[in-house]
Amino acid sequence: MSYGFLDIAVTPSVRAAQAAMGVDHVWQDFPGHRAFDRFTENEAAFIGARDSFYMATVSETGWPYVQHRGGPQGFLKLVDAQTLAFANYSGNRQYISLGNLGANDRACLFLMDYPHRARLKIYAHVEAIAPDAMPELADLVAVPGYRGRIERIFRMRLEAFDWNCPQHIIPRFTEAEIAEAVRPLQERLAALEAENATLRAGAASAKDTQGEHA
Repeated sequence: MSYGFLDIAVTPSVRAAQAAMGVDHVWQDFPGHRAFDRFTENEAAFIGARDSFYMATVSETGWPYVQHRGGPQGFLKLVDAQTLAFANYSGNRQYISLGNLGANDRACLFLMDYPHRARLKIYAHVEAIAPDAMPELADLVAVPGYRGRIERIFRMRLEAFDWNCPQHIIPRFTEAEIAEAVRPLQERLAALEAENATLRAGAASAKDTQGEHA
């Protein structure tokens, strides 16, 4: 049966490795159909909450290259159920990913949610588009408040996606996530400090009153 992501990932050499490890029957007899060729509301929410992802491309020499992409939450845009896009701004000007995609438009994306130990992996075909060629798309992917000029737009056509199990994903938290987590504690501490200040003031006032009547 078709498994979408694994239909691409499992090559003859991968099948040979599975057979050597004694697990080939697991995937040959896997029940059901999992095309996963369209994003659902679940993936849309997950993608919209991400502030970074990893993108792998392959050069003409066969060497892979993994690049980290980051920005504010939601900078990777869901254009439709089968399309993603993001703005590419000027960086270190090595253009390795851009060059690789010029020769081979295939890419693999890893989107990580470390606090919830979730990982979404995506196979896609990527094209680089000049922003003036598609101004509406340029407006969609532009990062508000960022002064940099968009050099190009990377538009990705979904081929397949899948979710990984949470095993071995170590929870990590951003400053904003930590601040949100400790906010109730800080509010409670502030309330206790205010209460203590009121009690101290009341005790001092009572002491003064007793001194007046001594």
